[in-house]
Amino acid sequence: MSRTRALVLLAVLASVTACKPLVEAQPTTAAPPVAPAEARTQLAALKIAVRGTLDGYSREKFPHWDDVDGACDTREQVLKRDGKDVTTNSDCAPKSGTWLSPYDGKTWSKASDVDIDHLVPLAQAWVSGAKAWTQQRREQFANDLVRPQLHAVTDNLNEQKGDKAPDQWKPPLVSYWCTYATDWIVVKRNYGLTITVPEKTALETMLSRC
Repeated sequence: MSRTRALVLLAVLASVTACKPLVEAQPTTAAPPVAPAEARTQLAALKIAVRGTLDGYSREKFPHWDDVDGACDTREQVLKRDGKDVTTNSDCAPKSGTWLSPYDGKTWSKASDVDIDHLVPLAQAWVSGAKAWTQQRREQFANDLVRPQLHAVTDNLNEQKGDKAPDQWKPPLVSYWCTYATDWIVVKRNYGLTITVPEKTALETMLSRC
């Protein structure tokens, strides 16, 4: 092959590579927990702002649940991850297992008795910065298996919590407050979401339980 022809081929290959879209696989391995002292440092760095409005919000703007592992979607992956002795059918739907809800310490033997809670609720994220995100960023937030954002919890507690921040709702299991506050701070810091003054005060109170 002549030198000229080789240079032309290299140029073509470089052009194709540059035009090829980059597709990043979503990791499913959880990040290591953050110590309370680090959580306090992260809390101090969060931006304080007045809570926004729900104008324009809908759950459809946070697409979930994504397929993540074969037949399993994000919800089913959390049920497998958070449960004990979980067995599933060919569609990844749980057939048996037990789930310990960290919010109230209750154990359930039916997957229908637990919900997958977005620790920082979708609507709460919307009013603290997610309104300005791209759809892709909101989808990542709603399916995040790396940060402590998704948990299998007692279904009626998830309904009770709704879209509330820690100044409006806390887990009934007080011994879990330290972990709940730490996780909330980690998620908000990772996604650059704001907090309100009452929210910060509530988080500081919960961290005092650590």
